[in-house]
Amino acid sequence: MHLRGLSARSGGSARRRVWTATVTAGVVATGLMSGPAAGALPAADPSATTMSVKSPPGGGDVRVLVFYGSAAGGEESPVVNAGIAAIERIGLSGPANQRFETEATDDARVFTDEKALGNYNAIVFLTGGGDVLDPEQEAGLEAYMEAGGGFVGIHDAARAEPYSDWFTGLVGARPAASSPTAVQRATVEVGDRQHPATKDLPVQWKRPDQWFNWTKNPSGDVHTVARVRESTYQPGASANGGDHPVSWCRDYDGGRSFYTGMGGTVSSYDETDFRAHLRGALLWTSRLVQADCKATINGNYKAERLTQPNQAGQNDQIGEPHGLVTAPDGRVLYIGRGGADSSQPVITDWNNPDIGKGRGEIHVYDPKTKKVTLAGALTVFGNKGGGDELVKVEEGLLGIELDPRFEENGWVYLHYTPHSRLNRDTQMAERRVSRFTLDLATNKLDLNSEKVLLKWPVQVHSCCHAGGGMSWDSKGNLYIATGDNNSSGFSGGYSGNNPQPNYKGVSFADARRTAGNTNNLNGKILRIHPEADGTYTLPEGNLFTGRETAEGGGKTRGEIYVMGVRNPARIFVDKKTDILYAGWVGPDAGAPSTTWGPAKYDTFAVITKASNRGWPYCMGNKQPYRDRNLPNPDQPLGWYDCDHPKNESPNNDGLVNLPPVTGNNIWYSPQGGAPDYPRDANGIPSYKQEEARYLLPWLKGGGQAAMNGPVYRYDSAGASATKWPSYWDGKWFVGDFYDADQPRNAVITDPRTHGDGGLPVHSESLKKIVPVGNDGIKNLMDWKFGPDGALYVLDYGRGFFTSDAKSALWRVTYTGGGPTPAAGQLARGGQ
Repeated sequence: MHLRGLSARSGGSARRRVWTATVTAGVVATGLMSGPAAGALPAADPSATTMSVKSPPGGGDVRVLVFYGSAAGGEESPVVNAGIAAIERIGLSGPANQRFETEATDDARVFTDEKALGNYNAIVFLTGGGDVLDPEQEAGLEAYMEAGGGFVGIHDAARAEPYSDWFTGLVGARPAASSPTAVQRATVEVGDRQHPATKDLPVQWKRPDQWFNWTKNPSGDVHTVARVRESTYQPGASANGGDHPVSWCRDYDGGRSFYTGMGGTVSSYDETDFRAHLRGALLWTSRLVQADCKATINGNYKAERLTQPNQAGQNDQIGEPHGLVTAPDGRVLYIGRGGADSSQPVITDWNNPDIGKGRGEIHVYDPKTKKVTLAGALTVFGNKGGGDELVKVEEGLLGIELDPRFEENGWVYLHYTPHSRLNRDTQMAERRVSRFTLDLATNKLDLNSEKVLLKWPVQVHSCCHAGGGMSWDSKGNLYIATGDNNSSGFSGGYSGNNPQPNYKGVSFADARRTAGNTNNLNGKILRIHPEADGTYTLPEGNLFTGRETAEGGGKTRGEIYVMGVRNPARIFVDKKTDILYAGWVGPDAGAPSTTWGPAKYDTFAVITKASNRGWPYCMGNKQPYRDRNLPNPDQPLGWYDCDHPKNESPNNDGLVNLPPVTGNNIWYSPQGGAPDYPRDANGIPSYKQEEARYLLPWLKGGGQAAMNGPVYRYDSAGASATKWPSYWDGKWFVGDFYDADQPRNAVITDPRTHGDGGLPVHSESLKKIVPVGNDGIKNLMDWKFGPDGALYVLDYGRGFFTSDAKSALWRVTYTGGGPTPAAGQLARGGQ
């Protein structure tokens, strides 16, 4: 057997001795990756070898074997020569305690030499593909992995052993026969910011290579560390779509496996970043460092329903799910908006004093006892059932937050619409944010402890868009999301800017009265600083001070931090950065209009400073709507100017000249994610559907209702065995109420651009981890991480304006364990 230690080799291009393995007639051609054909060689049988490889293979004198055998034989590939030279260079560089010796062979008999094989910490397959191992040799490789060995596959290694299911599992995926063969420059999205193979790479890594398509997408079965963005090259007919893995790893069959589809060109091995990628893979597989290759494997997560269906006629477990918050001691408090049990009648007659009267319920789940307590119920205006927008209502108990010192004072903040403040004559109501005290021993809410912090009027003649979410920053400021309090009708599903419909002088179809109005608290995200006495002060840096003298003065509200939002049900402030993350539901138009503007866009935004997010003037990346004429609002006027918006509505009592619109990071329509159009000389998009580009191909809507989620922060000091791993740290969770084509994703944004509407630079689906479907979490209503690092999720249920047997609180925990190899298995210890 010939093994060449490359450290002693003279000249990287010197031809190495080729040891040709005996291959049966009819060997499969390199590149044929379809399933087993007639006469295919059998898969390796572990019983075919009596090899006993020492466990774990290799030792402190770390050695890496590069296997470059090819079924085709003949001259060595220049890519193989470049790859071996690069691996040798990697092994001789870096800190002394991370260096290793490299040897190379094309003789597959090494896999049946247990003495030799046991000397290698890791094996690299840099092979041209085909049947390079006979069954006994493959069984030897299997024995090596079972003993705790390491494997790195590079590019064409995914073509090797095409008839072996075990080898398919080892490499993780097989190339499609119709994969493009040309070298193309593309953008690689590096989603794992912690694995040694990727932590130092750019998140958006632009490089040329050959890009395989996969016959079966491995994401979820492997831990994908990098993906290639198909919109940046030509993937061909067998493209994988928005999730196109290119590098991944996993603990496999007792050992560690890393594969990259990159490295198909000689020039790859001259790239500093690509060598860094290989270096990290080699350090992990050879047991020089630990890494987590379990974090995105679906089977490592467990979704558990925590609440039971309500008893008949009672809401003892859960109300109409509308929001949740977790306490530092692990308790989960969640609210029901106000819809009654489906068996209960609703009152829709405005002549009846009890019209819309409902119960906004607060429940507490205690993880120590696994019991639910009904903490209390507010009498709210919020129970009129479904139907037309002039019948149904979305008011009620809308939001919950806990005081930063909740463990000491038991203070709970509730955002709700009290029934007692309903004016049936004018069909106006009051929205308020109040503070209550929870008895921490009994989990009972003292309804007599209410202190009203903030209140403002809302019209309730017509539904919809109440908003409701709340969140704290690290400075004790409370953010409050309010909907635009506007009808979805009367505008064809486009801009909610019809000035005419009104009830007793109050418009209910003109969001310029609310979201676009600097003097109105609806359609906003407010920011206040609650004080101990139940009042509040205004922090510096809001969009307005309330003391502006422009246009005669008295036309702004100092509580406004963000204006121009439509229905922000869920917001989240990352206390590590104090950045606000928000999502809001869009209008109803199913397609763009060259007359009126964009289709319905549901929206997510990273908000780093006070701003105007556009509604009802502009959506998405500053795509304008059309103004309406009077007295005939069906006739269009000019397009709104997103950089210099003006509120010229007859229903406006705020400033005419508004702050410029800031573009948003994520928007999606039924046609796809982030539609964009060619623009004319004035910057107006064409809004022709056939001309649309979709900037976020991983995203699509349909029926859609954006539900913003948290940014995960990993607690390294926490003792929880089921906390989500550090891989997810800093990632932003975005989701939708629905679970078909709509998002349920974790995204990475670029801090240099995200405050100005920069697109996410990476995304991965959570739908197998936060399970979808009728028996899963079908209608995602809210999601937050608890102090235990588990994800708590509210499933709304299957019927609107009510609770039902599927309404539930869930917990999603991680069960995959820690990084590998175990500390005691590291080749040199203490790494």
